[in-house]
Amino acid sequence: MKNILIILAILAAFGLYFMGTYNKLVKADEAVKSAWAQVENVYQRRLDLIPNLVETVKGYAAHESETLQAVVEARSKISEVKIASDVVNNPQALEQFQQMQGQLSSALSRLMVVVEKYPDLKANTNFLALQSQLEGTENRIAVERRRFNEISQEFNTIIRVFPNVLMARLFGFTEKTYFKADAGAEKAPAVKFK
Repeated sequence: MKNILIILAILAAFGLYFMGTYNKLVKADEAVKSAWAQVENVYQRRLDLIPNLVETVKGYAAHESETLQAVVEARSKISEVKIASDVVNNPQALEQFQQMQGQLSSALSRLMVVVEKYPDLKANTNFLALQSQLEGTENRIAVERRRFNEISQEFNTIIRVFPNVLMARLFGFTEKTYFKADAGAEKAPAVKFK
């Protein structure tokens, strides 16, 4: 009888540990998904600002159609692609997402350079408000990407330590991919004054 109680106690302890570890893995996985949703949210905010920005610039810089078209096309490509919620488990999908966002950022940067040629546009209150909102959104994107990387790192650490690694493999929890700096970001841009 005493041996049966000891065996039952050991099984109960193992069962509690098993449940606790599984719940910790699920909570960490949900935290990553939540952080990813916030990243998507701020990128969507940027997409929502672009049509108004383009329309405002069109009124002042109609002959800059090539730059405006590049912004519209980059936005359109992103809007057409539906990013699956499991993109955090797919390094190639996350890289594709980053490339598309990078193309849009590049097009927006070129647009802001074009804007410098038009003092009337730079003085337009509507444009200034949109530009300010866009800058704020870009800052939020950086913050949310950093936060996503931190939460992904916590998750990856949890699933790689022993004995969690056994449970993670058993239930199919895999490492999450991090956002990486854009190619060439390690080099400072060249500044030339005329």
